[in-house]
Amino acid sequence: MSRIEMKTPLVEMDGDEMTRILWKMIKDELLLPFIDLKTEYYDLGLPYREKTKDLVTVDAANATMKYGVAVKCATITPNAQRVEEYNLTEMWKSPNGTIRAILDGTVFRAPIPVAGIEPKVSCWKKPITIARHAYGDVYKNTEMAIPGPGKVELVYTAEDGTETRALVHEYKSAGVAQGMHNINESISSFARSCFEYALDTKQDLWFSTKDTISKIYDHTFKDIFAEIFEAEYKEKFAEAGIEYFYTLIDDAVARVVRSEGGFIWACKNYDGDVMSDMISSAYGSLAMMTSVLVSPKGYYEYEAAHGTVQRHYYKYLKGEETSTNSVATIFAWTGALRKRGELDNIPELMAFADKLEKATLDTIASGKMTKDLALISTLENVTPLNSLEFIQAIRAELEKVL
Repeated sequence: MSRIEMKTPLVEMDGDEMTRILWKMIKDELLLPFIDLKTEYYDLGLPYREKTKDLVTVDAANATMKYGVAVKCATITPNAQRVEEYNLTEMWKSPNGTIRAILDGTVFRAPIPVAGIEPKVSCWKKPITIARHAYGDVYKNTEMAIPGPGKVELVYTAEDGTETRALVHEYKSAGVAQGMHNINESISSFARSCFEYALDTKQDLWFSTKDTISKIYDHTFKDIFAEIFEAEYKEKFAEAGIEYFYTLIDDAVARVVRSEGGFIWACKNYDGDVMSDMISSAYGSLAMMTSVLVSPKGYYEYEAAHGTVQRHYYKYLKGEETSTNSVATIFAWTGALRKRGELDNIPELMAFADKLEKATLDTIASGKMTKDLALISTLENVTPLNSLEFIQAIRAELEKVL
């Protein structure tokens, strides 16, 4: 069969460690034989980020604004140990945080249900989608080590030079301090993205913060959501037969584990990071979750929600066999290809994405899967496969449906 033609490139952001290895396997086995793949490539692996002083991450984000659709591999956010390991000149910030700050928008993450993998929470019958704000908070923080006695203040200097001060803490000894920020424009975009996505998918929308403690920062989120809902979406939600519901984050956690699922749970940036990992793990695996950043300006960036699978990478470097789950990375590619096909009016590309996803899930449902899934599968006859074998099994299933 002839390969499917593309019109516009995808922005391709390569990554780190074991997911970088899987990235190449997926392209070689599942994409290049079937698609005349057009991408604008950016290497976001930590060595090249160091070489470019992280400007490559900014370039990749700008390219996403140019072409509209990107697909991203998992990347390292370095800590002190990584600085030493990779001989870095600086502890570079999260690539995801940098990209989100440039594109704005909201990250929507949802588990990938598959036959034979049952949720750990027995009452969950439907997927729970996490809507994660994609700007600011701890990911764009400023922090400081406090060497000894003294005080830390927040200082706002207006354009006319007048200052407003708030005492953070008077230190009697050494400690630490952190400053975070957000902007009303981004919070409003977050709210509208969530309301629109709820209408598109006909799902209830929950939103949670800790406004009882954070009476200005978190309360601003709550107020903006409420104002936009009342002014723009209340009647639309009523017509669609869906609900907008606000509660405290701790109450939301308690409600979620007693629910049957089937709703969108909107969270601030850090809360969404944590809760999406909890949701995906409880549904089966961190590698069984879709993730897409949707910008209000119409940009889409698809990625896997998990990390670089460092432990498997070290085994791989030793020549040992790995069994690394590639489903989320495959679904990042299918999401990006489907959106590219939709925007460029290429139905064949959209159909290919659907068929690749079906082949992936059918492979698992047939009992062929990576070890992380084999350990929790309810299927009777399970065949654990290594990383490449699993991708090759998907290719065999894909060739049948094609």
